[in-house]
Amino acid sequence: MGLTIAEKIIQKHLVAGEMIRGSEVGLRIDQTLTQDATGTMAYLEFEAMGLSRVQTELSVAYIDHNTLQCGFENADDHAYIRSVAKKYGVRFSMPGNGICHQVHLERFGIPGKTLIGSDSHTPTGGGLGMLAFGAGGLDVAVAMGGGAYYITMPKMYRINLKGSLRPFVSAKDVALEALRLLSVKGGVGAISEWGGEGVKTLTVQERATITNMGAELGATTSVFPSDEMTRKFLAAEGREADYTPIFADEDAVYDKILEIDMDTLAPLVACPHMPDRVKSAEELAGLKVDQVCIGSCTNSSLPDMLKVAALLKGKTVAQGVSLSISPGSRQVLSMLISTGALNDMIAAGARILECACGPCIGMGFSPPSGGVSLRTFNRNFEGRSGTADAKVYLVSPETAVAAALSGVITDPRALGALPEIELPESYAVNDSGVILPAEPEAAAEVEVLRGPNIGKCPIGIAPEDEMVGSAVLKVGDDITTDHIMPAGAKILPFRSNIPYLSRFCFGAVDPAFAERAKSTANGMIIGGANYGQGSSREHAALVPLYLGIRAVIAKSFSRIHMANLINAGILPLTFANEADYELVSMGDKLTLTGVRDGLVDGKMTLLAGDKQITLTCSFTDRQRDILLAGGLLPYTKAQKENR
Repeated sequence: MGLTIAEKIIQKHLVAGEMIRGSEVGLRIDQTLTQDATGTMAYLEFEAMGLSRVQTELSVAYIDHNTLQCGFENADDHAYIRSVAKKYGVRFSMPGNGICHQVHLERFGIPGKTLIGSDSHTPTGGGLGMLAFGAGGLDVAVAMGGGAYYITMPKMYRINLKGSLRPFVSAKDVALEALRLLSVKGGVGAISEWGGEGVKTLTVQERATITNMGAELGATTSVFPSDEMTRKFLAAEGREADYTPIFADEDAVYDKILEIDMDTLAPLVACPHMPDRVKSAEELAGLKVDQVCIGSCTNSSLPDMLKVAALLKGKTVAQGVSLSISPGSRQVLSMLISTGALNDMIAAGARILECACGPCIGMGFSPPSGGVSLRTFNRNFEGRSGTADAKVYLVSPETAVAAALSGVITDPRALGALPEIELPESYAVNDSGVILPAEPEAAAEVEVLRGPNIGKCPIGIAPEDEMVGSAVLKVGDDITTDHIMPAGAKILPFRSNIPYLSRFCFGAVDPAFAERAKSTANGMIIGGANYGQGSSREHAALVPLYLGIRAVIAKSFSRIHMANLINAGILPLTFANEADYELVSMGDKLTLTGVRDGLVDGKMTLLAGDKQITLTCSFTDRQRDILLAGGLLPYTKAQKENR
């Protein structure tokens, strides 16, 4: 029986377990990446392990989220990350050098390698034929220390592409079509592998757009073959030596096979407030638009930007529309300047933002009250833009330009002929924005800079066999990590200060939550289905831990957030019967019984008043031991002491 692309890479990196669907496997990790919103905590966790040097082939610390410096906090975090990276053997990508996923694709990604990053869109690297996973910061810290990364061996999905993209239809529309077909839960527990003859027509940048959006399917990761297009891209980056061909075997076995015919695709739009609420641009035509944002790790590559510039050339943005454009990297920006494309954007009325995440995480350029914002981003969760009542739609660059020029949602095919874009044979490589670490012999002399906002990581405690507490919050389905721990310019600067950050936990859901949780012993959260979807931010587990949350009881969990809860030492438990969710109300006194044995047996009892409810949990031996130790940090420390 043949192997899929993912299985081939897993097989080469397997250090624990067997490649049996549903069982736990440990993988050797070649590369890691962090960004500054999650990286500060990841490096604090790495330091807590007492290691002297990272053990990966390559680790890179990016500054791309908290680049608005309205006070000392972000600058202090950057100084800390820069110094800790220099000391421990990590490359440091400076503010302004670009978005982590775009820069990593350009300069560091290698087909066939494994990569984990403290950002849920790390699967972008799958466009290059990598096996790339979003993970919590603590998992990244462990991998940097030479530890394995553990996942449940996923199912394998195959999405075959037929035909080729027609004018004004793009890779973003392919990703939105996959979301329309599968939903935000459709990829849970699976790796999405893209194949078919149509793959050969897509550039690496187009493939990366699709694998980036695979995170919105709930997929473990997404991956494309490494083929001639991959070689061509790496050659243009001066890295042809990194090329390795990787294809699935013809007799590879998949758990599900889908087909998307690119010849029949039309421009698509994801409506508020979820990426799978997909309609055609034609259906939504005429809806007034207040703002258009082009960029993010999804659509900020050179091909995307050149296309946008060509469509804007000689035209003017409609009155009443504010257009922002964020190139994905210094390399992209430099080439837009040298080709004159940047001038075409500016002349049309676009506002050029820094090479950073920016509006995608509510870091500036928030829409007006009740405003309609079209964005080439990957998420449109309610309030994520920084404006609570904004209506955010996800679109391709072509659809974004059409709306910016007309002032309303417009099928971009109405713009006439699509200008031809010719990609250069080589890119303007300039790695001056990446600082190399100190050599090992000089590392001891490097001082780690800690500003007053740099705190400590909260540490979990081992569970008692009986835990008496109360339901401090009850929420519905599809609660995202943005709901739990919001981003945005007002909050992100405090990512390294857990006590202060805790004030904002669940603030958009229940402003009184933080104080109520902090004053309650053994608080528990009751959740619906798909609890914790979205960003990989482990703060959505660490902050509740700081506030005294001991368990989250839900209908189901997203993969990364469940792993983060386990790492923090918070019990992620599910209702044996989903209907029992209705039996628990906020404020109920709750008692968990048979906890320690239940972690082994997979079943325990919840007493809510006079109601007895059966809960289930399915943990690997390693996950169970982590929870029994009170979290991954205490577990790792114990493992180290017992060696």
